[in-house]
Amino acid sequence: MQIKKNKSFTLEEAKRKLEHYCAYQERCHKEVTSKLRELNMIPSAIDVIVVHLISHKFLDETRFAETFARGKFRIKKWGKQRIIRELKFKQISVYNIKKGLAQISDEDYYNTFDELASKKSETITESNVYKKRKKLADYLLYRGWESVMVYSKVKELFP
Repeated sequence: MQIKKNKSFTLEEAKRKLEHYCAYQERCHKEVTSKLRELNMIPSAIDVIVVHLISHKFLDETRFAETFARGKFRIKKWGKQRIIRELKFKQISVYNIKKGLAQISDEDYYNTFDELASKKSETITESNVYKKRKKLADYLLYRGWESVMVYSKVKELFP
């Protein structure tokens, strides 16, 4: 059995490593600080590195929230409720969450919802109409779509 030694990094090495980490994809402050803790950096060094990343535009919470919201909506077809929940989990401010959600146009939002609900309703093979409704509603609610929209769509697709 081999024991892993924790490598220690100098301040400059950690800065370069985190610059690369942030340049690879958008990151939030929480992800960056947890990565620095993994690298066994002391709290004062973490503060210095985070300030460096912000001042050199490697780290920007607003940009992160906008990119996150656009990506999860377009790729994973998440609704606004799920996006808000995930951004709150990442400790993003309410202001930045609103800026992120502003990236999703209302027209795209409703079109994506209709398309997703229609596709899912076609794949449900249940014979009992109540079970069909429940399966579709659960699927859409899990993905973060608003309950008012979900229940009216369920009634529309399975009268």
